Amino acid sequence: MTLPSTILMTGFTPFGGETTNPSWQAVQRAASLWNGPERLVIAEIPTVFGLSGQTLRALMHEHQPDLVIAVGQAGGRAQITPERIAINVDDARIPDNDGNQPIDTPIAAEGPAAHFTTLPIKQAVAAMRAQGIPAAVSNSAGTFVCNHLFYSLMQLIATEFPRARGGFVHVPFSPDQVTDTPQPSLPIELIAQGLVTIARTAIDVREDVALVGGAEH
Repeated sequence: MTLPSTILMTGFTPFGGETTNPSWQAVQRAASLWNGPERLVIAEIPTVFGLSGQTLRALMHEHQPDLVIAVGQAGGRAQITPERIAINVDDARIPDNDGNQPIDTPIAAEGPAAHFTTLPIKQAVAAMRAQGIPAAVSNSAGTFVCNHLFYSLMQLIATEFPRARGGFVHVPFSPDQVTDTPQPSLPIELIAQGLVTIARTAIDVREDVALVGGAEH
């Protein structure tokens, strides 16, 4: 009997003085919305440079996922933004949750300068937009722990899990995080629906296609 495909979806712990992280809240909600038949496994990743990648590696060895979707918070963005590329550098404007603040430090000394996602990000964006969910492709995952995890994920796929596909998605603040600021936000329910759409698109589509009309952020 063929076992169902396994999807690993991760979110981050709160950081930078926040008490919640919409990435983890939305991942948890996405799990409750998921109706298979694929198996969806979720996990919370520490917002710590080296530990984030180590945690992900252990999860991938444990669950042997066919698809990995890592999710993180990008405060200031107004859309769900699947990331195109991860770069091989840590350059932290603020410390991580363990006080680490690397500057211009390679993530993998022998790794390539960058890794591209293997998710069909443009078609995922089109699918979200068709549902009325604000979405765009992003060409920069930054240089904080989100990019570190994204690069670590794609390096793991390149070196240890060649049959897996994966990528990273940034999500906006949730409304409760911006009650006293003009920052944009999206409801957790809408973000979760977007994550489910990304996962379903990635299952159904192996190759991305160019889209007319601009999918870029």
